[in-house]
Amino acid sequence: MACTCHTTCSTDNQDTARPLDPRWKRALWIALWVNALMFVVELVAGWQAGSVSLLADAVDFAGDAANYGLSLAVLSMAVVWRSRAALVKGATMLAYGLFVLAKAAWVWQGGGVPHAATMGIVGLLALLANTGVALLLYRWRQGDANMRSVWLCSRNDALSNLAVIAAAAGVFGTGSAWPDLAVAAIMALLAISAGWSVVRQARGELSSARRWSTVAP
Repeated sequence: MACTCHTTCSTDNQDTARPLDPRWKRALWIALWVNALMFVVELVAGWQAGSVSLLADAVDFAGDAANYGLSLAVLSMAVVWRSRAALVKGATMLAYGLFVLAKAAWVWQGGGVPHAATMGIVGLLALLANTGVALLLYRWRQGDANMRSVWLCSRNDALSNLAVIAAAAGVFGTGSAWPDLAVAAIMALLAISAGWSVVRQARGELSSARRWSTVAP
C-alpha cells in the first residue's frame, strides 16, 4: 500500500516500531473499558429479553474489548507484529459473524418473541457508547491494518446499535421475533465483511514486509 499524506505507511523501509502516540494509547484504554462494561450490560439484558441481536452485540463488545487489549499489547512493536495482530482480529470478526448467523438460525427454529422495550433501551445506551468510541478513534481510521481494524470495529458497532433499535421497534409493532433475527443476520454480515477487509490488508502488509526483508542488506 502506497504512503500518502492521508495514510500511515505500514511498510516502512525498516521494520521498526513507530514512537507511541499517547493520545492513541489513551483512546484505546478508554475504548477497552467502555466495551468491557457494555459487554456485561448487554449480556444480562440480552438473556433477560430473549434477544438474539442484543446477545450478538454483547459478544461483539467482548470481542472488541479483547481486540483493543491486543492492540495495546502490540502498540510499540514492529509493523510485522501489528499486522499479525490485525490478522487475529480480522479472523475474530469473521468467526463472530458466522456465530451470529448460526445462533439466529437456531433461535428461528425454536421460536419465542424478545422483549422490545429492553431491546430499545439497551440498544440506545450501546449506541451512545459506541458513537463516543468511534468519534474518539476517528482520527486514526486511515492508519495501518491494526489501527484500521480498531476503527472498523467501532464504526460497525454504532451501525449495529441503530439496527438493534430498529429491531426493537419491529418486534413491538409485529409481535414476532423476525425483526430481531433479521438484524442479527445483518450484524453478522457486517462483521464478516469488515473482518475480511482487515485480513486482506494485514496479509498485504505482511507480504510487503517479507519482500522488504529479502532485499534489505
